[in-house]
Amino acid sequence: MNNTIIRLIDVTADYQPLVADRLVATITISCPSDNAGAVIFRGDDGSDVPWRAGEWHTLHRVDLSAIQIKGTVGDTVTVVGGTW
Repeated sequence: MNNTIIRLIDVTADYQPLVADRLVATITISCPSDNAGAVIFRGDDGSDVPWRAGEWHTLHRVDLSAIQIKGTVGDTVTVVGGTW
């Protein structure tokens, strides 16, 4: 079954997954241009990977629960895509 995913995620000061439970999808993640700071993604090797305000990337067939973010409280990340 195909499902559309459209989410606005609030950034916190501590790492949090994009979703709580396993969800494999093809999505575009974006950091809105009006964010106050960079959103930090946890890299596959544990490193901090900053995404600037306005930056976006499309990821194919990824588990959203494995993607972790942190940053400036009050900033957001958008996730748009689906499970096709």
